[in-house]
Amino acid sequence: MKVTYYLVFFLFITNGLIAQRKDSSGTKYTPYELMSSFYNDNFRPFKKGNVYLGAAFSLQNRKLTNSSNILVNVVDGERLNYDLLLGTGYFIGEYGMVGLDIKYYQSKFQGDVIQQPDTVQSNTITRGFSLTPNFRTAIPLTRNERLSFFVVMGATVGSSNSLTRNITNPDVVDKVYSEDINFRLGVSPGVTFFAIESFAFEIQLDLLGYELSVSDKRTNEGPESRVINQSVDFKINLLSLQLGLAYYFNTKK
Repeated sequence: MKVTYYLVFFLFITNGLIAQRKDSSGTKYTPYELMSSFYNDNFRPFKKGNVYLGAAFSLQNRKLTNSSNILVNVVDGERLNYDLLLGTGYFIGEYGMVGLDIKYYQSKFQGDVIQQPDTVQSNTITRGFSLTPNFRTAIPLTRNERLSFFVVMGATVGSSNSLTRNITNPDVVDKVYSEDINFRLGVSPGVTFFAIESFAFEIQLDLLGYELSVSDKRTNEGPESRVINQSVDFKINLLSLQLGLAYYFNTKK
């Protein structure tokens, strides 16, 4: 399961958790009241003109021993993945938001793999970025809108580069260069629950998507090869489940 932590307006959140807070009418709320009665006082997080801003970070570290890793068998290795995401959105109408996500990611692998008939030391690093303009609609599940269902429809365009060094012995090093371009149309449903003031927990799941990828690869100074792949997926994949935090605010306050 991929866990994503949204670090959005930390100072706003800390102030709401520790100190008393006043709303636009001057009423003070204690932290307990912000978690209960606050949501019954004209709380409208999805109204027209509201803004959504956020930052996200995820980290994954895996130790591999005598296991299959996609196209190769790993004798002993380690994989470290992380990504950074910045997101913004604006509600153009009641419960409807247009947004843009910008993501940078990096993946590293180092270890011994089997390439018949030899075992070689392999080092791979991949870096990439993506842009995802999207539209999000919210459907409140409670009268005070504290719990809601949402659906995100987005189009992602991304590019990545990778370099792999396969070392058979100190005198034999093969360098594999790869460049990928990806395009994806996807639908992702989820649930939002406001825990305190406009600070919410979110769960999102990739459900339906079409993806097109173009991969160009070259080993050392040899000829370049190209693979074009298209796929359509419609399944509930718990590995794509994202857990996060978000903050909604009104610029007109």
